[in-house]
Amino acid sequence: MKVSRRNAIKKTAAGLTSMMIAPQFLRAAEAVKPFGEDHANLETLTTGEWWKRPGNLTTPLKNGRKAAPPNLNIPRNQVVVFALYTQQNAVLKLTAQLFPLKPGEARQVRLELKFPKEDWKEVAQAEVLYPGWDAHFRIEEWDDSVDVQYRVRHGKGAKFEGLIRKDPRNKEEIVVANLSCNSSRTTGPRKEIVDNLRKLNPDLLFFGGDQTYRHTEHTAGWIEFGLQYRDIIRDRPTVAIPDDHDVGHPNVWGENGKHSSIPGNADGGYKFPVDYVNLVQRQQTWSLPDPVDPDPVNRNIGVYFTRLTVGKVDFAILEDRKFKTGPAGKIPQMGPRPDHINDPSYDPRKIDLEGLELLGPRQEKF
Repeated sequence: MKVSRRNAIKKTAAGLTSMMIAPQFLRAAEAVKPFGEDHANLETLTTGEWWKRPGNLTTPLKNGRKAAPPNLNIPRNQVVVFALYTQQNAVLKLTAQLFPLKPGEARQVRLELKFPKEDWKEVAQAEVLYPGWDAHFRIEEWDDSVDVQYRVRHGKGAKFEGLIRKDPRNKEEIVVANLSCNSSRTTGPRKEIVDNLRKLNPDLLFFGGDQTYRHTEHTAGWIEFGLQYRDIIRDRPTVAIPDDHDVGHPNVWGENGKHSSIPGNADGGYKFPVDYVNLVQRQQTWSLPDPVDPDPVNRNIGVYFTRLTVGKVDFAILEDRKFKTGPAGKIPQMGPRPDHINDPSYDPRKIDLEGLELLGPRQEKF
C-alpha cells in the first residue's frame, strides 16, 4: 500500500509476514482454549466467555503475588486501548491493541490519517487477530518529513488518536527514554512517570522488557501496560521488546528456540507453546522495522532483531535472550542453581566454553 502526504489509497493492511503467525491466529472461530488442554491456563482472561470472569464483572479479586488486572469489560466505545509505531526506510508500521471483543462485534479496525492542510482520510483496514486482539498496519512510501495525525477506529464510536512525528533529523541531539520492568504488583496509572516523560519530550521510547509480569496472561498484561503508558506512547515512535517475564519465565535462555523442560528453564529454550511465544512477540514487536534476517529459529519461533534510524542515529535492536545458551549441564555448577554463581573467587574463563552462544551468529553478523 502506498501512502504519501499527497495521496492515500484505501486497501486492507497486509505485511503480516514479517512476524511468524500460525494459521490458528487467523481463524474465525474463537477457541476457548486456544493453546490446547495442556496449556488451558494461558490467556484465560481474554478468551472464551471472558466477560463472565469475576474481574470483568467488577467483582474484587484477592491480591496475591500480582494485584488484580484491570477490568476488561469496558464501554464498547472505548475498545481501542492504544497504538504504537515506528517508521524506517519510508515504511510506517503501526500496531493497534484492542480490549477483547464480544460475539457479533466487528473483527476489523480502520486507520485514518490527517496530513497537513488535508481532511481525515481512511487509508487501511486490518483484521483483529485472536487470541491477542491486536491488529497491524503497514504503510509504504511514507513521508517522514511531516507530522501526521492518526486515529484507529473500531465500530461506530471507538477510536484512539495520536501523532506520527516527523523524523528529528534536523536536531543536534535526540532524547531517548529507556524503561523496563513494569511491575504487575503495583497496578494503576503511571502518572508521575508519564508526566516527567512529557517534560523530557523524548524523540524515542524504549521499553526494554518485562512490560508485564502476568506470566500466563500476556494480553491482559499488555493491555494494562498500554493503559499505563498510552498517553506518552501515542505521539512518538516506540520500541518494545519482550524479556523473560513477558513470555512467562523466571529467566529465559532461548537457545535458538528449543523446548525447555526443567523447573527454572536453565536447560535453555521456551517452556510455553510456540504459539504463545509468537503471540507475545507479535503484540510487542510487530510495529518494529522488518527483521534484517526474518527466518524463524527452531520450532518456527519468529525473530525481530532489526535496525531503526531516528534523527540520523542508527540503532541496532537486538534479542539478547533468544540465541543465548542455557547453563544447565553445560558449565561447571558454582551455586545452588545452574544459573547461580555465588563464589566470589570463581574464574570467568571456566564458563567461556566452546559452543556456548550469547547473541548468536546471525545477530553477530548483523
